[in-house]
Amino acid sequence: MAKQEATVLILDDDKDILFSMEVFLKRHFSKVLTTTNPKELVTMLNKTVLHLVVMDMNFRAGDQSGKEGLYWLKLIKERSQETMVVLMTAYANVDLAVESLKKGAFDFVLKPWDNDKLLATLQKGLSMVRSNTQQSKLQSLSKNGLVPQEHVLGKSQAFKEVLHLVEKVADTQANVLLLGENGTGKYVIAKMLHQNSARKDNIFVHVDLGSLNENLFESELFGHAKGAFTDAKEDSLGRFELADEGTLFLDEIGNLPLHLQSKLLTVLQTKKVVRLGESKERTVNVRIICATNMDLHQMVAEQRFRQDLLYRINTMEIVLPALRERTGDVALLAHHFLEKNKRKYQKGRLQFSMEALNVMEKYHWPGNIRELEHIVERAVILSEENEIQESDLRFGPAVTPEETVKNLNLEATEKHLIQLALKKHTGNVSKAAKELGITRAALYRRMEKHNL
Repeated sequence: MAKQEATVLILDDDKDILFSMEVFLKRHFSKVLTTTNPKELVTMLNKTVLHLVVMDMNFRAGDQSGKEGLYWLKLIKERSQETMVVLMTAYANVDLAVESLKKGAFDFVLKPWDNDKLLATLQKGLSMVRSNTQQSKLQSLSKNGLVPQEHVLGKSQAFKEVLHLVEKVADTQANVLLLGENGTGKYVIAKMLHQNSARKDNIFVHVDLGSLNENLFESELFGHAKGAFTDAKEDSLGRFELADEGTLFLDEIGNLPLHLQSKLLTVLQTKKVVRLGESKERTVNVRIICATNMDLHQMVAEQRFRQDLLYRINTMEIVLPALRERTGDVALLAHHFLEKNKRKYQKGRLQFSMEALNVMEKYHWPGNIRELEHIVERAVILSEENEIQESDLRFGPAVTPEETVKNLNLEATEKHLIQLALKKHTGNVSKAAKELGITRAALYRRMEKHNL
């Protein structure tokens, strides 16, 4: 029978008891620690994640009150709610047993113990630990919200090649880097990789690094302890712990500043996280999928992205084609979004006119699938007949990539791009600089040059 992954601490002032119980429990649990001194608990709790503690109730000769055991039980539960405590004593006392359970003990056993009963108790305790952890994950997910699963649709050769790569890499432990323009479906492909892997029954966690506040980076990804900062009113799981045994999707990784890249790299290398305000390491088993619309290889050459981090995240690279490169997929996706929105807005007879389908096929789709979805929904809302007309789509005539840039003068193009970025982010220089792939200082210099 395989050992269960758990750290168990045995605390008793009798060394013979420690030895015999340690020998037995090492056959069933991956890590078993022992100590005769309860004062070492604080250090152990600070350094180690203790899943189970088996602890004597009395540590002084002749003392049968159990008060010491209750004192140390209280300390454990204050410092580590996730730890299950099983108390033991040589003196049967119903009132003491009831009081210990009220104060947070998982169970109460008598010496001499029965090995099978002790093991059953500890296994139930470990199951409770995992159940509580899962509940915490579900609560965190409900707070953050999850994007509902989308259908993966496409019959074009370009998209079939993507699906072929997904099929080959999905059921492996390889980290995957998804590349492509905004709106090409990187989230959908990341979810598909997860759902076709051995981790499919575990959690898929999506983190948008582009929108993550730099000051809260460590807290969001690695978690924090109660009191770690002003608003930390309780212990909190980070996204890595939340995704343990599952998949962590790090979206917009190209927007991560260099000093935060090094912190992320450390966790990916060690597979251990340390919550903000703590010093103990917590092992995490997470598959990493990253995505960006930026050229990370060029960013490495420009020393804006760490080469060692790139090597860590791109065991496999999958480039998603732009919608304009997916011949035949526009109509397929448009009909999918039409059916979805017909149900949503109760317009069951609505269809596309041939003119509407033709103009959609010719349009350049700079916003890719996301733009198509929004335009179809808007058309469903605006349509007054049973057919969606070209006028309901509300976009201009189709353009070619070459026509999108009217002026090929570098200075004029640079000024235009800066103006677009500033407008998109309502004047926020930091976000505009990220969008442009340059530093704030560099953007300020260019704004001064162009009198912006």
